[in-house]
Formats: sequence, structure tokens, C-alpha cells
Amino acid sequence: MEGNFNIILNNVTVKQADKLLLNNISFSLHPGEHLALFGASGSGKSLLAKALQGELFHSGTVTYKKHNEVVQPTIAYIPAAQDKATGAAGYYQQRFNIGATPATTLTEALLKKGDRKAVVGWLEKFQLADRGHTPLLQLSNGELKKMQLIGHLLTQPDILILDNVFTGLDIKSRKALHTVLNQLAAEGITIILITDSHELPASITHFAEMAEGAIVNFAPVEQLGFMQAMQAKKSEGLLPAMKKAYHIGPLISMKNVSVTYDGVTVLNNITWQVNNGACWQIKGPNGAGKSTLLSLINADHPQGYSQQLSLFGKKRGSGESIWEIKSRIGLVSPELQRFFSRSTTVTQAIGSGFFDTIGFFHKLNPVQEQKVREWLSFFALAEKADRRFATLSGGEQRLVLIARALVKDPLLLTLDEPCLGLDNNQAQMVLQLLERIHQETGMTLLFISHYDEEVPPCVKHVLELNKGVASIYEKTVRSSNIRSKIALTRQAS
Repeated sequence: MEGNFNIILNNVTVKQADKLLLNNISFSLHPGEHLALFGASGSGKSLLAKALQGELFHSGTVTYKKHNEVVQPTIAYIPAAQDKATGAAGYYQQRFNIGATPATTLTEALLKKGDRKAVVGWLEKFQLADRGHTPLLQLSNGELKKMQLIGHLLTQPDILILDNVFTGLDIKSRKALHTVLNQLAAEGITIILITDSHELPASITHFAEMAEGAIVNFAPVEQLGFMQAMQAKKSEGLLPAMKKAYHIGPLISMKNVSVTYDGVTVLNNITWQVNNGACWQIKGPNGAGKSTLLSLINADHPQGYSQQLSLFGKKRGSGESIWEIKSRIGLVSPELQRFFSRSTTVTQAIGSGFFDTIGFFHKLNPVQEQKVREWLSFFALAEKADRRFATLSGGEQRLVLIARALVKDPLLLTLDEPCLGLDNNQAQMVLQLLERIHQETGMTLLFISHYDEEVPPCVKHVLELNKGVASIYEKTVRSSNIRSKIALTRQAS
């Protein structure tokens, strides 16, 4: 079945403080056509999505026609960033501080947006049928992403705009999403997808490549190989000097560590040791317990006190403060990005890494100020130093948080989906950076990713979780890095 709408953009332009954010965007999508938007972080993809939805004031016109008559279709826009309210958490660590008070479950939340039959059907399609009675606070980031998607699908949109919807999903969930999007396209729903080239459903017919707020290439998807490919390149900034990351003895020691909520086991008898200088990948499907494991290490989880858990040679609960632990750890995670203070400037956000706060409440000394400037330069963010964190693109925010994690020269770097939201260039630059830092300083690395090809070569060990149970093994086979080239992966329904 063909889609019902013509979508016509004519000279769509967005200005802010005399700066062009979108520059004369013009193109048309015909019935049955579906679009993928590509481009570097900050190129204007998300702004264009908001203009299409009608959320963003602009000059020029966005017109929707059905049978040559102007209409207003139902448009669902799913942004890349999850809203704080998605998981019903009011503060950063609330997910790990679950009390006995009854909480809204996944099914209850979705029933506010659709009937039970539809809710049950979507939960089954996204492998969430067994999670329907789970409180929102206990859902993983990937599961919350799927909940966010289902909530919009329940509105039965005519046009579905998805901003980096594959990020944070495990491989099984990504395959299911390809199938769903292809089926929706076949049913007449127009799909507009902000993505990268290795997550491209078979239903996509056209692509638009954006740069600096303008469309530089618009063509049928068969011409994707002619896209002005964003080849990996090194940062132009100099790598700031970093201290050697040296510690006597294991950094992490766990013996029979378990985490349970209301009788439900999230981590089950984990025994694991991380030695100084070792690099580990932590992997597993959405909801396997990966973020919970990191929360124990980062001193964010209250159940860490009752476990046989030692960090940096000290048993948890033996008198050390959480700030002593955090001072040795650099952290990047989806929760941190979601709850980070939006009003801080980029400079302040990086500087907050010296104090492990999610806002800026201290004054930097001259040495710290210089270190922040060096990281701003390395990540090519110096021109945005005084901008508010919230005004950056999702990829730029992630780079700021990586700089924040590194600014204090930590012994241990814990990275939960660090490449989430980064474009090809940025992802390759970050992987090269992590490899170089490990080689030069011996820094210990814990790395969560659903893409094996987005793991730096220094990672030799794997802890894989499945329903809270850990398997530990050596990483022997390296996948080719498909982030470094334009790879056309088409998945049929």
C-alpha cells in the first residue's frame, strides 16, 4: 500500500541570533517514498525533524498534501534523547534507589496511550511481553527507548519521524525494529529516519545528506555510495597531557554479588576481578543488568554496601565516601546525559568533572581552567565554550561528557554507550582517543556497547550478561569497523 502524502519543503530556513541553523531546505517526498537523513553531528538533522513536525518556527513552507489537497497529518516525532519523565525518575540515582512504594509499570504507562490489545501486541513485537508488569524505574535504557517508541506508535501516526532510534538497542531489538518499520511503510505510514548508513531499513527509498544546516545531497537510496562519505579523521587539537594510571592491586573485586528488587534478581552471583590496566567490554541484551553493574562500581547503587565488593582495594562500606570512589572514576552514561544540568555552559560542564557533580558549583583553579581549555580544543569545541550544554546537539553533548570524564585523569574509565549519538567521524575519533590513552597511560577501561565494531582494540576481555548471569571470556575475534566506511545494510521484513 502506498503512502498517502506528498511532503513538500520550500526554502525552509531557521535563524537564531543572526546565525543560519537551517538554510533554504527544499525537497519533496512523494507517496510511497521514505527518507533517511544523514550528516555530521550538529548539521541540522534534528532541527529539520522539528520543522517537519511543526515544533520549530521557520521561514519558507512545509506542506502536506493528500490527493492534491493540503492536509494536516498526524505526525509522531521521537527525539534521540529520552525525556526524564520517560522512566519516571526525578533524580539521577533514583533508578537504583527503588523503595517499596508501588510504582507505575510498563503496561500501565502504555495503557494511558492505547487500548490493551494494541499495547500487548506492541510489547510482543519488541520482546517486552515478559516486562509488562515491571516498574518503569527498573527498565533499562534500551527498554525505555522501546517504550518511548511504542507510546508514539499507539497514536497511529500518518508520518513517523525517528531520530537515532536504533541507538541503545541490542541486536535482536534492532532487527525487530527494522521489521516493524518496513511493515509500517507497507501499511502507508511515511517513515523519516535520522540514522547512520549501517542501520537502513529496506523500506527507505531516498536519502538526504546534511552539512551546516543545508542539504548537500538528495537522491534515491541506490546512489548512497556516492554520498560525500564522512571518512574518519583525527582531531585537530593536541591531546592534553595525562598522568599514568597506576594502582597496586585490583581496581574491582566482586565475589557472589547479587542485586534484587522485590524478589526479582537483576544480577546473580557475579564473581569478577578487574586488574589495573585491563580493558573490558560489558555486553548483553537490553535489560541484562549492564548499567546496574556499572552503578555498583560508580558507587551509585545502595546495594553495593551489603555485597562482597571492593573498589580500589577497599571494601564498600568500610568507611570510604562515595566521593573518594568517584574521584578515581571517569563516567559517561545515558543517565548522566539525561540528568545533567542543562543550564551549565560547555566549559562548566567539563570542569564539573573535577568535582563529580552534574552541575557546576565550584570555582576552577588556573591549572584546572587550562586543562578544560585543552580538552575544548581537542574536541573542537572551543567556539562553543560559553554556550549552554542544552543547546548542543546530542553528539556534541556526548563529547562534552567524555571530556568531563577525562579531565581529572581517572584511574578507571567507565563508558556506557559512549558512541551513542556520535557521527562516523566523532565515533572513530573517540575510539582512536581511547586506544591512545590506554597505550600512553595504562588507564583501565570498562566499555558497554551493543556494537562490537564500536569497541577499541585495547579491549581484550569480555563480561557478558544474560538475565543477570555473567559469562567471562577473552575477546579473540575483532569485527571490521563499519563505522569507518559507508556500509549499506538493508534488512528486509
